[in-house]
Parts: sequence; C-alpha cells; structure tokens
Amino acid sequence: MVLSRFWLVIFISSIIFIVFSLFTANTYTIDYVLNGKKDDPILISEKFAEQLPAFIKDSIKKAPKQTMIINRDTLNADTTYVYKNKTVKIYSGVQKSDGLLPTCKSTLLDLIIPLIAYLAFFCGLMELLIISGASGKLAKALSPVFVKVFPSIPKNHPSISYMTLNFAANFLGLDSAATPFGLKAMESLQEINPDKDKASDAQIMFMCLHASGLTLIATSIIGYRAAANASNPADVMLPCIITSFIGTIAAFLIVGIKQKINFKSASLVIVLITLIAAIVGLLMYVNHLDLIGKNYFTANLSALILIGIIAFTLIFSFLNEKKFAAASTTVFDSFVVGANNGVKTGVTIFPYVLGMLVAISLFRNSGLFEIISNWIAFIFSNMGVNKQITDALPVALLRPFSSAGSRGFLIDSMNTFGADSLTARLSSIFQCSAESTFYVIAVYFGSVNIKNTRYALGTMLIVDLICVVTAIFVASWFF
Repeated sequence: MVLSRFWLVIFISSIIFIVFSLFTANTYTIDYVLNGKKDDPILISEKFAEQLPAFIKDSIKKAPKQTMIINRDTLNADTTYVYKNKTVKIYSGVQKSDGLLPTCKSTLLDLIIPLIAYLAFFCGLMELLIISGASGKLAKALSPVFVKVFPSIPKNHPSISYMTLNFAANFLGLDSAATPFGLKAMESLQEINPDKDKASDAQIMFMCLHASGLTLIATSIIGYRAAANASNPADVMLPCIITSFIGTIAAFLIVGIKQKINFKSASLVIVLITLIAAIVGLLMYVNHLDLIGKNYFTANLSALILIGIIAFTLIFSFLNEKKFAAASTTVFDSFVVGANNGVKTGVTIFPYVLGMLVAISLFRNSGLFEIISNWIAFIFSNMGVNKQITDALPVALLRPFSSAGSRGFLIDSMNTFGADSLTARLSSIFQCSAESTFYVIAVYFGSVNIKNTRYALGTMLIVDLICVVTAIFVASWFF
C-alpha cells in the first residue's frame, strides 16, 4: 500500500516537473525522457545562425561547406552547438538515466533475462536440496535459533534453510545466488501466511535483514577501486563490514521491538556472539595479509564457497538417489522442474521491477533528484559538514532507488576526486552497506503478489539512513 502510493507520487511529480521544464524553456524537447540514453547530450534550444554570438557565427562561416559544425562554448564546457540546415541546435548537460523506452528494453534484456537464468539454475539446485533431504537437515539444525527470530515459523520449516542460504550468499557477496534463495524463502513463507495480500511478520523480518546487506567480501567494490588504480583496493572492506553489520543489528532491533521478540534468549545471544567472533577473526586474518594476499583472498573466497555449495548439492543428491526414486523422479528431472519454477518466478516479478525502474528513470531525468540532492548537500555544507562528505551524498541518496545509478555516481567520484580520496572511499562504503530498497521490495514482494507491505518500507528506509550516518562516522574515523 505505502509502496504503491510512493511509486505513484514519484511518477506523477516527475511528469509534472518535466512538462513544467518544457514550458519554462529549460528544455527544447522532452523526447529524451522517452527515447534518450544515459549520458546523451540534452537539447535545450534551437536557433537560426544569425541569433547566435559572433564567435559561433564565425566558426560556422569557417566550416567546410557550412554543412555541420560542432563547437563547444569556451565559457561553458557542457554546451555544444550543432549547425545543420541553417539552424543551430544547442545542447547542454547530459542525460542522467536512460529514457522510458530504453529503460523498458534494458530492464528485460540486461536485468530480467540474466536474473531468470540465475533463478533457473539456483532454483534447480534448491529442488535437489529439497528432495535429497539436505534442506530439511539444515532447517532442523537451525530451528532453535530461527524460531526465536521468526516465532511465527513452525519448527523445521523449509523456509529456514532457504533464508540461511540467502543470508550466507549475501554475506559472501554472491548476489546471483542470494536472489534465487531469497525468492524461494519468500515463496515458502507465503505458504504459511494467513493473509496472502499482506506481508507477514516473518516476511518483514526476513526482508529487513536481507536488505540491511551484511557483507563480508565486497567483491564488486574492490573491483571498481582496483580499476580506478586505488593504492589498496581492499582498504574499504573493514568499514563496509562494520557499517553493514550495524545496519543489520539496527534492522533486527527495530523489527524485533515491533514484533515483540524476546532479545534475552540464550540461543540468540550465542549466535550473535559467534557471528561477531567470526567476523573479527576473518578481519584479523585479512588484515595481516599484504596487498596481493588481500586481493587473492577476496577474489577467490566467495567463488570457492559457491562452487563448494554446488558440488555438495550434486554429490549429496546422487548419494541419496533412492529418495528421488521414491518421489518417482531422477536427479536431472528434479533439477529441470526446479529450473522451470525459477523461470516462472522471473516472469512474475518482471512487471513489478519494470514499473519501479521506469518511475526511477522519470525521477532522475526530470531533474527532481538532482534538485533534492543539491539542496541536501547545501544544507549539510552550511552545517559545517566536510565538502568531501557532501560530494559523496549522491551515492547514498540514489542507493535505495537504483544500484546501477548509485554505481555510476561511485565511479564518477573515483574519476573526479581520485580513488583514494575520502569522497571515493565514503561512496564505496555507501554502495556496499545496504541493498536497493525499492528494487528489493518490488522483486521480493512482487514474486508472491503481496500488495500491503505494512511497515517494511519504512523500516528499510530508516535502516538505510542509519547506514548512511554510520558510514560517514566510520569513513571519517578510518580515513
């Protein structure tokens, strides 16, 4: 309910602002909103050559045959003049995001189709884990803890194993595996949801913990920093872990208080202490490595564990072929059935993802996001906040909406200020400290057709804010 209203507000306000810009001569055409591509120049005016400044007319006269000339204004590097057929088109600035129609195309080709492929593969593996009995054993082992965090879930329920695999994949930075496991968890939780249109307590807790983004190996961030020639690409790893861990704890406390969870449970305390000890131990190990050792460790650990999970699933399934025979199927046929279910899930979530990304495209191209971002940066700068921090805020502001958009700001900050600047490092922490809230809600709740997300969106945005504040303090402390 809240999400749909928010989506509608963004959509309508963006369209109104775009039309307003057209009639106030801030832009010459709004076709870019429909058909433009990211980083394309924006047409703001078209004039006859006689109406232009003298230096532009002189350039046109000197051009061969006066057919076309591209001339950059020396006073404004963002302004471009293109002469053709006695008129001059003036471009200024670049488009912030793909237009509506290119967004529709890229959502299908670049996002949904690869996601469907991942879903098919990992849902096929999940089917093997289910029939072989591996998921049941995992759920049984973890039930004492999960029933404390998710009191509405029956003991030994299959969703426990799915959530565990999702958390583990997120923890290791395995996004391609985390999403299929998470969607399978949502489907399993939906089976015990008494109100199919409304998010259950268990689903909200799972979503908020998932979106808090606790990550040990920020592989992609390290890769971007290495490409930008950072002196130590992995130096943001510890700040990322601290920030995302605090975000996860905040999500658990906020939702736990709302759902009246017993925080004094011995099993919860033991698990929390164990988790903290494991993180500290790994950090101590990584910290004593040299630069090459850190790069080697971060590049291989996640991939090695994922290959190990796949190998374990296949070996365990073949060792328990009798269970497949008892279910009147084979290992391969079971994989195919699971993969087919994954494809169906991908098709189901496509409209939800498309609607959200189109709204974000309009929001960015309308200029509203840039205005809001500039005002927030202005307020922070007048409060005495370091300019290097305010320069990184666009990443934090866009992260809840679009991972790709915030990643663009991240790369731009490294190119503009240097990979080892506070701005670039803080941007890196912002990028890896939480999930894209609106995208995650659209995908996960859309996969089970939940209309009312209750307090999930509000909680996730509060956690995003906590991660932003934490990231600023942690980055200032470390760098």
